[in-house]
Amino acid sequence: MNVPNILALSRLFIAPLMFLLLVNRDLPIFAGIHPSWLDYWAAFLFVLASITDFFDGYIAREFDQITELGKILDPLADKMLTLAGFLGLMMLGRADPWAVYLILTREFFITGLRVSAAGSGKEIAASLMGKIKTIVQMIAIGFLIMNWPGGALLLWLAVAITLYSGYEYIKAYLGK
Repeated sequence: MNVPNILALSRLFIAPLMFLLLVNRDLPIFAGIHPSWLDYWAAFLFVLASITDFFDGYIAREFDQITELGKILDPLADKMLTLAGFLGLMMLGRADPWAVYLILTREFFITGLRVSAAGSGKEIAASLMGKIKTIVQMIAIGFLIMNWPGGALLLWLAVAITLYSGYEYIKAYLGK
């Protein structure tokens, strides 16, 4: 276990807590708490998790701490975080179900494609567009959690970039 893996692991624990704040607002422990405070705490957890995403990758690359465990944990933690965000926001009525469906379908498909490629000895590295996709998705989730204007537009921009980056992964897989 190194620092990048610990940071990725922390996201595995933060994601369900954020999801809880988004979808279980009627629990007795939240009685008397205004829903906007639950949004603030969910946003705080989301930003905290997003920061760990940046630093685990930076530290792993900069200090040559890339591990096989990290190659599994990092994308899993990222998917859990975005899944918690998008599903929670959809359940709150803040994220369009079609946008969430398109994003999650692409995520599962490309994850399967990368696993298949790895099984045949071919590694498909994260592309620049894949990194941009993650950033735009995270910004969209943040805006939607806070219920800020422009969140829906950012979500659909994230859909477009997500689908395009998926196309790039398919091209890389096919060797074109």
